[in-house]
Amino acid sequence: MRIAWIGKKTPFCGNVTYSREITNGLLDKGHEVSFLHFAEEETTTDNWPNEVPLPFIYKSQVYTIPSFKATKVLKDSLREIKPDIVHASLTLSTLDFFLPEICEELNLPLIATFHTPFAGKGAKLLSSTQLLAYQLYAPFLDHYDRVIIFSQIQRELLSSMGVREKKIAVIPNGVDPVKYSPGTSQVKAEFSAERLFVYQGRIAQEKNVESLLRAWKQSDMGVNSKLLIVGDGPLKPALESFYGREHGIIWLGFIADENRRIEILRGSDVFILPSLVEGLSLSLLEAMSCGLACLATDVGADGEVLEKGAGVAINTRTVRSQLKTLLPLCQDHPELTTLLGEKARKRILERYTLNDNITQLEELYSQVLAQRPLTLSWGV
Repeated sequence: MRIAWIGKKTPFCGNVTYSREITNGLLDKGHEVSFLHFAEEETTTDNWPNEVPLPFIYKSQVYTIPSFKATKVLKDSLREIKPDIVHASLTLSTLDFFLPEICEELNLPLIATFHTPFAGKGAKLLSSTQLLAYQLYAPFLDHYDRVIIFSQIQRELLSSMGVREKKIAVIPNGVDPVKYSPGTSQVKAEFSAERLFVYQGRIAQEKNVESLLRAWKQSDMGVNSKLLIVGDGPLKPALESFYGREHGIIWLGFIADENRRIEILRGSDVFILPSLVEGLSLSLLEAMSCGLACLATDVGADGEVLEKGAGVAINTRTVRSQLKTLLPLCQDHPELTTLLGEKARKRILERYTLNDNITQLEELYSQVLAQRPLTLSWGV
């Protein structure tokens, strides 16, 4: 199958990881994949599928502003590629809203993956920003052939905003359990720690990292326990100045090397994700796959991942107080974290492997293609 994938390659975020893992998985299954993303032409590299740079004015981890030429470049590229299907990992750009019209003009089936984070069961979205994103996207998502989301909770949310049920497909994120697996690591020796806790993600308001830092500082974890903070973001400079090595907190910044990130996970005991909103955190799935005990807020689809003992789901209204109890408990009872880590790994193998994700995606592609009329516009 020939697939035109529209997604993100930079700057690093969950959408980038999702696009990389899925496109590589599709290539491994023998599909032809062309990768269209916002980039300067000279910055494309040869480690990804066939690349097509789309011009832009501005891009960040959160959103992208295409240039006026982006639509024409996209249309011309799709005419040249002649894909069987177009899959857009939505980048929060204005181009997302025009894709249904573009693909209808070219008679191409179009699938979207909608990543925008949201709060938990029955909760309101965290802020007007998330609410506005869902309200803006819902009418346009209904014009895609299918919209992929990560959980039943998100299905209910989009359905309540007018996206027809038949248009929604629930396909959770997945990880490679061979690559992300328990193993040996020298990280504890490197940081002189007997017990190692880790946060991995953006250092931004919605990630609620300060609640973790305050709970850690107030828990008096002792000199033999360390908290590693992996990631970068707008709040990092301010937080790092108040919570440092004197409290057993080590800031590692953004780590591009995937093997290094895996080494850190393998050497850690507990993974903490105190977010106020999420979609389905790939960092959480990676930690679970490496056999870590996981403490995460019940937001997005994360609580669904941790249910029935695969981890500890935390209420967003009492993150700090709950962590003040859970952190010492995890420090003093290694048998508990070992058990939680084993259950986390088992949950990944049962429900959240990358191979299963790709298989479900292939089935969805075939289903969408089977429902399309057998007319082609190429050559017109």
